Amino acid sequence: MNKISIIIIPFIVMFIVIYGYKKKVNIYDSFLNGAKEGLISTFNIFPPLIAMVFAINIFLKSNFIEFALGFLNPIFKNLNIPLDILPMALLRPISGSSTLVIMNNIFLEFGPDSYIGRLASIIQGCTDTTFYVMSLYFGSVKILKTRYALKVGLFADFCGIVASFIIANLLF
Repeated sequence: MNKISIIIIPFIVMFIVIYGYKKKVNIYDSFLNGAKEGLISTFNIFPPLIAMVFAINIFLKSNFIEFALGFLNPIFKNLNIPLDILPMALLRPISGSSTLVIMNNIFLEFGPDSYIGRLASIIQGCTDTTFYVMSLYFGSVKILKTRYALKVGLFADFCGIVASFIIANLLF
């Protein structure tokens, strides 16, 4: 696979250059404009991303979830559900970036091949960022009345989380 990518990537670059030349596009200026827009996007995204990572880490290190849901610990223990996964399960419909931060913390603390690491990976794959998707897609086409979309999306996330727990218990 490595040899294929070594061959294909230069061909793709050459194809873009030849295609741009045939279409009479100033390739170098287009490249510089794209790089400039990429840097502007990076600078616009970076501060909120750092703030979110910082806020999620404060939230996780404060042990608020353990305090708020501590009374359910015996039930979760019987179901083989670690309390450390609950912040990820609760925040997944809201923010994909925050759950990636939580999953990274789980990987650092427990390892990616641990039960909770695999469970976090399954949750990441079985659920979606419902609120983000709804705001992005419905907002882009200016749909104001979403009817049952939110309820169905959250129900699908709930089913994905339950399925993640079942799959992790059956396979690992």
